[in-house]
Amino acid sequence: MKPSVSIIVPCYNEEATIRHLLDAILAQTYPRAQMELVVSDGMSTDRTQEVVETFKNEHPDLAVRVVQNLARTIPSGLNQAIRESSGAIIVRLDAHSMPIPEYVERCVAAHESGKGDNVGGVWEIRAGADTRIAKAISFAAAHPLGVGDAMYRLNPKAGAVDTVPFGSFRRALVDKIGAFDETLLSNEDYEFNTRVRESGGTVWLDPTIRSVYFSRSTLGKLASQYWRYGFWKFKMLERYPHTLRWRQALPPLFVLILFVLIVLSLFSGLARYLLAAQLFVYFFALGAAGLQLALKKNIGFLLFGLPLAISTMHMAWGTGFLWSGISTPFKKYG
Repeated sequence: MKPSVSIIVPCYNEEATIRHLLDAILAQTYPRAQMELVVSDGMSTDRTQEVVETFKNEHPDLAVRVVQNLARTIPSGLNQAIRESSGAIIVRLDAHSMPIPEYVERCVAAHESGKGDNVGGVWEIRAGADTRIAKAISFAAAHPLGVGDAMYRLNPKAGAVDTVPFGSFRRALVDKIGAFDETLLSNEDYEFNTRVRESGGTVWLDPTIRSVYFSRSTLGKLASQYWRYGFWKFKMLERYPHTLRWRQALPPLFVLILFVLIVLSLFSGLARYLLAAQLFVYFFALGAAGLQLALKKNIGFLLFGLPLAISTMHMAWGTGFLWSGISTPFKKYG
């Protein structure tokens, strides 16, 4: 008998993409009788719950439940879904994702062969809308200049890594290291995986475990997403400063230097020169990347769209990180 699997999905106002996820779960090669789906909904105000209920009624052979996430945060939704699930293996997915048919089967196989304590795969990132800027954002979200060495967004080899997107783990792991930290409104996956590694466990990335991830559709939504990432990354690093990676340090460092040079340029000619040099080098590198990708994909808009999307990611992430660092002492001692 194969182990039972609980697929847990936190969501909020995801009517545009959640049906893609539901259909992908239905198409899994893993025995349907051994799977259950628990959707933890953060009190959606759109048709998300209606879409899930319609799917549930259409496919009574798949156990589907919707639970209300009153706290309306991702980690609280994950923890609630875990508490109300029953599977021996938990597979975390996202309402913006669409796993390949073999996703669950390959996660279970990796666990049964002892590959890792938390097992995940790689993303194939697609545009969240049929617009030029949405397509540019999808390319930026998978470009080394945008995400550094985040292997799950690139083309990695199988092996131990710092973190994986979503992830799958045995229920016993939660009993051992604890559930997701509900004080972190983002970076909860990375913090969870840090505890996995510090408890002596392994976070394993298997590139055959693949899912489509729909990126944000506008620059405003992208900026909001990455500002939140940066803000909560600082909170996470307060507890685990040794986990800081170069790709995470560069955006706040760039923004800090940029801000200092802007202020100093009001009084110093040298600062104005250094500011111009920093901006020239930065946008030259992004422009070169945009030109290369535009020629490779034969999409002219990427010449401008890729630099615009990547710079939005960098500025939002760096600003969120710095603001988190600046505001923390005031909250502690104010």
